[in-house]
Amino acid sequence: MTLTLADARIIISAAEAKVSEVGQPMNIAVVDAGGNLISHVRMDGAWLGGIDISINKAFTARAFNIQTKDLGDNSQPNQQYYGIQASNNGRIVIFAGGIPLTRNGEVIGAIGVSGGSGEQDQAVAQAGAKASLT
Repeated sequence: MTLTLADARIIISAAEAKVSEVGQPMNIAVVDAGGNLISHVRMDGAWLGGIDISINKAFTARAFNIQTKDLGDNSQPNQQYYGIQASNNGRIVIFAGGIPLTRNGEVIGAIGVSGGSGEQDQAVAQAGAKASLT
């Protein structure tokens, strides 16, 4: 099971709705079960540098089936994943905003969000993730 383009559009729409509350333009990416990009949106005014970050957050969340904020907590010095961000040709992101998406206990893709603070990115990603469950 994997996400479809129709699923990605629903997820991105929910994330965009949360952005309107946050007030910070974002980059929002959705990847499928294989970690491949399905869809990406760069909202008007969102940082150009956030494009790759959002895509890589989604990739990271799917590659390790863990929220990027949690991976970040476990990749600090003296932690089990220290240095992991140097793997996968530098694609691994270890700060908030990437969430694996599941249905019936199976990971079917991930969302990655970039453009605000870690808390803002996480909140927008959570809104998109919640929409993936419906």
